[in-house]
Amino acid sequence: MHSKILMKIIVIILLVLIGQLQYRLWFGDGSITEINTYQTRLNDLKLQVEEKKHRNEMLYAEVLDLRKGQEAVEERARDELGMIKEGETFIQVIE
Repeated sequence: MHSKILMKIIVIILLVLIGQLQYRLWFGDGSITEINTYQTRLNDLKLQVEEKKHRNEMLYAEVLDLRKGQEAVEERARDELGMIKEGETFIQVIE
């Protein structure tokens, strides 16, 4: 009789422990949902870092071009402002 009661108590204790562990696994600190959320955020941040690195590389290359001299300034003036030098002929191609 005592062994049956003892077994029921042990089973109940084990079920409570398993339930507590399952709760922590799914809903507590460091849960699977939280880890997945952090992993998604980390992936987004890595993508943003790569985009910023690419942008910085392009800006650095532009700075180097501008340091090279007048040619880069003239090219930028033509592309962005539509300026032309004296003696040049402007031809606009409409697509």
